[in-house]
Amino acid sequence: MARPAARATRGGAAPSGLPWHQIRPAPAVLLSGPEEFLADRAARLLRDRLRGQDPSLEVHDVDASTYAPGELLTLASPSLFGEPRLIRVGNVEKASDEFLEEALGYLEAPADDTVVVLRHSGGVRGKRLLDALRAGLGGAIEVSCGELKGDQERADFVHAEFRTAARTITPGAVRALVTAFSADLGELAAACRQLIEDTDDDVTEATVDRYYGGRVETTAFDAADAAIAGRAGDALVLLRHALESGADPVPIVAAFAMKLRAMAKVVGMRGGGAELAGRLGMAPWQVDRARRDGQGWTDDGLANAIETIAATDAAVKGAGRDPVYALERMILVIADRGR
Repeated sequence: MARPAARATRGGAAPSGLPWHQIRPAPAVLLSGPEEFLADRAARLLRDRLRGQDPSLEVHDVDASTYAPGELLTLASPSLFGEPRLIRVGNVEKASDEFLEEALGYLEAPADDTVVVLRHSGGVRGKRLLDALRAGLGGAIEVSCGELKGDQERADFVHAEFRTAARTITPGAVRALVTAFSADLGELAAACRQLIEDTDDDVTEATVDRYYGGRVETTAFDAADAAIAGRAGDALVLLRHALESGADPVPIVAAFAMKLRAMAKVVGMRGGGAELAGRLGMAPWQVDRARRDGQGWTDDGLANAIETIAATDAAVKGAGRDPVYALERMILVIADRGR
């Protein structure tokens, strides 16, 4: 049977930094960037795709930092029964001189029916090899595994998880997941997987709340939403629930700060959510939500609320005697729209 890895083009420019979920078979695949979770996910996705094409796939692992001369060529050599091969090379950023030289030579004439995946987490080691891979030598492609730094990138990750599974998730549910699992990409991915496997209908905010509503981060954002909407009583109840559940005051203040910063960004801005999203570094739904949240606020009120949040942040980090009092006062100021 024809195997895409063996028939890939041997020359020409390679696509630059394909997203991890768009990884595809090629004679050589560079996984570049510091996010190990995405690199592992991309490597598994490629392995599963190759194994789906031919269950006899042979998988070999090589450590570039402890490379034995001739190892790559030996593993890539045709086997007796002609099984396709996947060779996964780790620690390329720490590669020995022998590996770098042999890898460059290998790219000049890659083996048929073989995919070599090279993991490079960053740094300048192996620049000649990286340049050759990025130039498409031997039909190589690069897959970007960079750190997801903002809510928009994490939201894109969630969308990709559900799109790959042919499932639908609402924008509100995406936001709820991103805010509930803002600190750990692995936890965010696990939450996506649980929702995909345990539910049959479209995933909504109610679905996410049913599964993960007890998380501290979600409770903090719920309290912020209630305060911004002017519901001081509800916000105080949510605050006390978070604190009684063991929540640290610092991330609670951070949740309020994130909401108010978004409001400050969009105040006075003209244009649609999609148009402003790129200019402000926000997702379109974040722009629309911040606009709705900001209705009824004055510039002076917003400025006073932001100053109150800054003072509360200092108080809960040791500058004040009573962090709970500082949090409650912050909520009352925000619920009164900064007055």
